[in-house]
Amino acid sequence: MAKTYNLIIEKDEEDWYVSEVIELPGCHTQAKSMDELIVRTKEAIKAYLETEAEPEISSQFIGVQRVEV
Repeated sequence: MAKTYNLIIEKDEEDWYVSEVIELPGCHTQAKSMDELIVRTKEAIKAYLETEAEPEISSQFIGVQRVEV
């Protein structure tokens, strides 16, 4: 059964896309394109779950909000 994970995606100063899987601490990867990033992120999640027990998450991810000050 497939499970859905939330990602934070950023673009670094060298134009690499970087993803972090919120529900899996330490699970992250990078790529030069968004398509490649999603493929690599799925691979990283699978590898993480093969080596680590999936943590119990007691909170629910709501989203990311940008504010200007």
